[in-house]
Amino acid sequence: MAVFSAISGLNLSSTFKLLASGGVEMDVDRTMLFQSAIFVMLIVVLSPLLFKPVLRLFEERERRTEGARSDARVMQEKAEALLAKYQAKLEEVRRIATEERERLRTETLQLESKILGEARAATAKFVQEGRAQIEREAEKIRVEMSAQREVIARQISSRVLGREVTG
Repeated sequence: MAVFSAISGLNLSSTFKLLASGGVEMDVDRTMLFQSAIFVMLIVVLSPLLFKPVLRLFEERERRTEGARSDARVMQEKAEALLAKYQAKLEEVRRIATEERERLRTETLQLESKILGEARAATAKFVQEGRAQIEREAEKIRVEMSAQREVIARQISSRVLGREVTG
């Protein structure tokens, strides 16, 4: 009471003196016993009705939170494992695609080389056949010209000389 009256009276020096002395005056009477009994009774009554259910609720919430965190960690680990597996498969597919592209490029180059070789051979054969045919026709014309040479020479001589040449 003295602390309350000292504080409520706004007498600071006396309040500081009272607090500095370390002593608190307290009367032990029936009200204090009555308040203590009410406090104990409230603890006894509220413990099973309020405190324990609230504590169980807190424990359940903590358990669920930890369970959710644990589940989240497990799911995160699974997701990371799946991502690693996906990336490994993707890298494998890329490697296979690169190998296939190289194989197809090599086959294409070989096919191109083969086709060009066949085309060159066909062209060379066509040119050779063309030259042979030209040679045959030239020879044929030479033979024909050789046979007609004398006749043509007489005709030219007759025209140049203006008279018929026999011979």
